[in-house]
Amino acid sequence: MASSRPRSAPRPGFRVAAEPAYVLHRYDWSESSLILDLFTRAHGRVAVVAKGAKRPYSQLRAVLLPFQRVSASFSSREEGGAEVHTLKAAEWAGGTAMLTGAALLTGFYLNELLMKLLARADAHPRLFDAYAATLPGLAADDETVVQAALRAFELTLLREIGVLPELGLVTLTVEPLQPGAAYALHGEAGVRLARAGEPALRGATLMALDAALDSGSLEAMQQACAASLPELKSVLRPLLHYHLGTPVLRTRQLMMELQQK
Repeated sequence: MASSRPRSAPRPGFRVAAEPAYVLHRYDWSESSLILDLFTRAHGRVAVVAKGAKRPYSQLRAVLLPFQRVSASFSSREEGGAEVHTLKAAEWAGGTAMLTGAALLTGFYLNELLMKLLARADAHPRLFDAYAATLPGLAADDETVVQAALRAFELTLLREIGVLPELGLVTLTVEPLQPGAAYALHGEAGVRLARAGEPALRGATLMALDAALDSGSLEAMQQACAASLPELKSVLRPLLHYHLGTPVLRTRQLMMELQQK
């Protein structure tokens, strides 16, 4: 006797069409295919398999490159149940020339930060736009421009994932900063008065950075960072390492090794 229990309707498939994306990393999956870690504007980090992308005649070979903005279409049977989606199509979406030399390594540093600090499927459209706007600055001839772009992106990333304390207040006491006083950024205590010999920023600098972050303008952020680059780098590095859970990133280690040759 046939069962009278109603059959559940199949769940609709998960499909995304023409999504702005960047390739953060690529892994060999088979002799002919790749698994890609994509940073997308509306869906955050997603993993996709690009079948046949390694074949000599594949049109994807020239498209699926780091730092090149692409328009990606991908799908899976279920959004939440699929660790890896299937790439259906990808087209170059314009943008700047491919990074080379030192700028290439710096770009990979940004990609490593995103892969280690962003959870999968956690969308950050503002961070995506900041990443796209930061890439051209990495190829600048002026090192001050490059460093300001890096610091501005690091601060934007920390703010977007919710681990950057409010820079205009002492975290534990919620007191306003004193413009001339020296403050440290601590992974757990947030903004606090700096101790002797500790990397620190003046209160006026932190307030300027806080205002630039609140403005939502990456250009304003870069200008604020450029005013105190050495001190800002010294303060941000241990904060980043605290949240990364590691003292040295692979790209940083490679940069140091190349500088020693």
